[in-house]
Amino acid sequence: MIKSLFQTDRDWSSLLVRLILGIVMFPHGAQHALGWFGGYGFAGTYGWMTGTVGIPGFFAALAIVTEIVAPLAMAAGVLTRAAGFGIFMLLLVAAKTHWENGFFMNWFGGMSAGVEGFEYHILGMTLALVLIIKGAGRYSVDRLLVK
Repeated sequence: MIKSLFQTDRDWSSLLVRLILGIVMFPHGAQHALGWFGGYGFAGTYGWMTGTVGIPGFFAALAIVTEIVAPLAMAAGVLTRAAGFGIFMLLLVAAKTHWENGFFMNWFGGMSAGVEGFEYHILGMTLALVLIIKGAGRYSVDRLLVK
């Protein structure tokens, strides 16, 4: 059971997917947890999640921690399937909050600031799902652990 969590092959595509997903997701986690890149930091994000969105406090805190830890773990290939599951769930909840805005992102500013569709979330969820299925691939800590 534990071995299957780390099992992976030497596939280059898994390495590429986890690096890109980790790099794309990290700034969002840094915004929410650390206040970097113009974000609100942990307290501000926690307040928004619990107050505005209505997420229970425990799950809001778990989401913020997952959003900063999972991209780093994913980039290093540590517990990649668990990190992928965390990112998948984050993006699933985020997609639900954007559902009423439709499919498309706000690429050209046609909608109000902060109003966007859910297409980005579907792409991220798909990449996370690929890593849950295939594992970390080449140059990962997971692969070193099962050798």
